[in-house]
Amino acid sequence: MAPPASRQDLIDYCKRKLGDPVLEINVDEDQIEDRIDEALQYWQEYHFDATLRTFYKHQVTQVDATNEYISIPQNILFVNKMIPLSSSFGTSFNFFDIKYQMMLNDIADLQNFAGDLAYYEQMQQYLSMLDMKLNGLPQIQWSRHEDRIYIHGDFIDGDIQVGEYIIFDVYQLVATSNTTVWNDWWLKEYSTALIKQQWGQNLIKFEGLQLPGGVTFNGRQLYDDATNEIEKLKERIHEDFSFPPPLMVG
Repeated sequence: MAPPASRQDLIDYCKRKLGDPVLEINVDEDQIEDRIDEALQYWQEYHFDATLRTFYKHQVTQVDATNEYISIPQNILFVNKMIPLSSSFGTSFNFFDIKYQMMLNDIADLQNFAGDLAYYEQMQQYLSMLDMKLNGLPQIQWSRHEDRIYIHGDFIDGDIQVGEYIIFDVYQLVATSNTTVWNDWWLKEYSTALIKQQWGQNLIKFEGLQLPGGVTFNGRQLYDDATNEIEKLKERIHEDFSFPPPLMVG
């Protein structure tokens, strides 16, 4: 069989791994859909292959200025920071600008073979430090479940104008339209284990019931086996497939 390339392919894969069509999988289709949703959500929360660090560009509208916040798409999992597009040391390229004068002198020295690239780099870092100390970075507040970014003071003070572009450093969920998502090893194993646990939970209510021929259901064993598999997979994703926690000092 070809590797799973869609949600339905993943469901069929899990059912085959549990014994279908040789065995009847006593799980309702809606229950299977719920377990796939749970597996996908856990994968997106903790697996580093489920997210992509990128930049989100937004053009400020009058609605943003009136609300004093910016609405962002739901596929953005985390917002690191706002990247300012203007700087008092970096954007005013006129004759009296400090950065313009320093760059002019440095480039002239380099052309005369008297300059030093190391000094030029140090000067750029020094200017960046001055910009950080005197202006700083915009302070933002973000809530994942609200899908809103509040930029403190900038809308009120007029630092952000309608029509301007602002950029955010974000982590964005990988779109499930990418077919390779459904063939992820951990996602396949975890989805199968969740469906297996649901199967066992459905059969527990018939525990002890004897069928013709002396056959009895053992849903408790099926449930316990699936639970152990789920716990091992959770440990595996945190140990091998998650980003390390940030280092906090102080």
